[in-house]
Amino acid sequence: MINTRKKQILKELDLLPLWRIKHNSAEKNQCQTTTNKLNETCRKQILQMDWQQLSTSIAQCTACSLSASRTQTVFGTGNKQASWLFISGGPEEVENTSGEPLTGPSGKLFEQMLKAIGLNRANHTYITNIVKCHLPRNRNLTATETQQCEPYLSRQIALIKPKLIIVLGEITAQKLLKQDTEIAHLRGKLHNYIDIPLIVTYHPTHLLDALLDKAKVWEDLCFAKATMQSLNHSSHIN
Repeated sequence: MINTRKKQILKELDLLPLWRIKHNSAEKNQCQTTTNKLNETCRKQILQMDWQQLSTSIAQCTACSLSASRTQTVFGTGNKQASWLFISGGPEEVENTSGEPLTGPSGKLFEQMLKAIGLNRANHTYITNIVKCHLPRNRNLTATETQQCEPYLSRQIALIKPKLIIVLGEITAQKLLKQDTEIAHLRGKLHNYIDIPLIVTYHPTHLLDALLDKAKVWEDLCFAKATMQSLNHSSHIN
């Protein structure tokens, strides 16, 4: 700030108005790099974003090759203050078209799963994907793709502050937990992700072809419900 006396002197010397260098957005926001990956500056920025900034950043992201084959990004839907966070895998083709996670036949089955334990999709849960762009031919995720999208997911989790995370699918669970353990050995246990309890179960798409595993998912959902009740009880005591 310039005080009145200095302004008067500058005016007398014919040095007003003052001009300041305006930094362009490319200099200020260095998220996109020539190597097509999120640099450290961008990762730090993401971890400070609000919902709108995060949505815009994801929609414009070209940090990995998945951006070239997407129709649109799949950000996430639901209650942004939900206690229940469900994390799915890479968006399927129907999600690539709709722009929302878990739509189509698998989405209908997912809503039935929620209803079975007394949850409403819109009111009680938030649903997102481990990566925000469609995987061509529904192939498995690569480590690079997961790594580039991880700051976005971390920020979503930080904003939501869920009490419990439910991971849908083996590959997604392995990537988040950074282990190669089969889903049969991941189920039925309480894991930890960013200091939040995490439970693993099958993805609804898997259940469309493996009906016998529906009983296992029911066990997982009951375990999740009991876990949430315990978490709520502990929070009331504290």
